[in-house]
Amino acid sequence: MTEFLPFLILAYLLGSVPTAVLYGKFVHGVDIRDHGSGNAGATNSLRVLGKKAGFAVLIIDVLKGVLAVQIPRMFFSNEPETLIIFGFAAVIGHLLPVFAGFRGGKGIATSFGIILALQPLAALICLLVFVVVVYVTKYVSLGSLTGSFSFLIYSFFALPELRFFQLMCFVLFLLLVYTHRQNIKRLLSGTENKYPPK
Repeated sequence: MTEFLPFLILAYLLGSVPTAVLYGKFVHGVDIRDHGSGNAGATNSLRVLGKKAGFAVLIIDVLKGVLAVQIPRMFFSNEPETLIIFGFAAVIGHLLPVFAGFRGGKGIATSFGIILALQPLAALICLLVFVVVVYVTKYVSLGSLTGSFSFLIYSFFALPELRFFQLMCFVLFLLLVYTHRQNIKRLLSGTENKYPPK
């Protein structure tokens, strides 16, 4: 267990890199958390700072999840049940970044990076679900949640023998639901922001 600890800390620190905050500060001179939804993530960066900002934040936040899995993979086994723990640490870092006063994003892009590194086919399924839902409904939050839910379903059908992996997928999904709790309230009340806005 002691040999895992440095990589868990590294995964958390990778997740803690506040991409949206840094981009907003150094490129636009603003704290993204003071604008729009107040979320330090790709979607709020897109809405507030534009497509270039949204794309840059998205790519780097996905990369954080990929690296959190790939770096330990070089030193430990390729077992998904081991690697998903490091990925989960990166998501916690993204939500509660030590480098940004523990005020982070909602974890979708970094979670996608984890899925991409662990199960590329599942990542493709999640992406397709996300695109279809957003295209039909115009709700990014709904697309994000349904995409992450599809990974949970995938884990039960494609990896039925990995019970701990399935448990971690379930916990991750619940965590993402929690970070999107305000979005869910707005979805239910019909006041959630659409993209692109009318």
